[in-house]
Amino acid sequence: MSQQQDEQPQTPLIDHLIELRSRLLRAVLVVVIAFAALYGFSNQIYSFVAEPLMALLPPGSQMIATEVASPFLAPFKLTLIVAVFAAIPFVLYQAWAFIAPGLYANEKKFALPLLASSVLLFYGGAAFAYYVVFPLIFGFFTTTGPENVQIMTDINAYLSFVLKLFFAFGLAFEIPVATFLLVLTGVTTVQALSAKRPYVVIGCFIVGMVLTPPDVISQALLAGPMWLLFEIGILAARLIRRTRGGRDELE
Repeated sequence: MSQQQDEQPQTPLIDHLIELRSRLLRAVLVVVIAFAALYGFSNQIYSFVAEPLMALLPPGSQMIATEVASPFLAPFKLTLIVAVFAAIPFVLYQAWAFIAPGLYANEKKFALPLLASSVLLFYGGAAFAYYVVFPLIFGFFTTTGPENVQIMTDINAYLSFVLKLFFAFGLAFEIPVATFLLVLTGVTTVQALSAKRPYVVIGCFIVGMVLTPPDVISQALLAGPMWLLFEIGILAARLIRRTRGGRDELE
């Protein structure tokens, strides 16, 4: 009898673990399918990512590969990362389907829009980096060197550089969601965040210095949007609190 009582509480946990494994396998399978579909275009994907730099290089310049396997590994790694990016909505949906049964109705009401906005903001950050930041910082780098120095960027070094910026701007664009969640969960208040605005501005520029190359342009291009997105997060939290009957005092 005691053995049966010991086994009963374990059944729900086993069921949850089985479901978790199933959803993880589905997510991995979608990433693999996306990678298989994109692999044939690996070189074109790399050329697209390298275009902001290549467009600014002098005529006849090109990238180089300093390692034997780099011409294969660099496009391969980039294609795998692009496959993961493309599968993020499905992966997050699997995570949502796993945790949704354990959420209250009011939590579900906010969770799904937050997940969707997180994905869109991350994509928006990556697009901002590619279309706005890259042309500016590469234009700066390619025009500040000595005249007798020929620019020949290694494809692996370039890939590491741009991926760092993609992730930095993608994560930075999640600030409205993070700010909104901090207020929604009661960790802080709109008034407290507003009072700390000067420190937030300084923090944005510090993060910009840490995550971007050592030039003022890229640091400002990261710090500025971070500050703006922080203000958007405060505004969203204030509006939600008002619609729920909360009272927030304007400064």
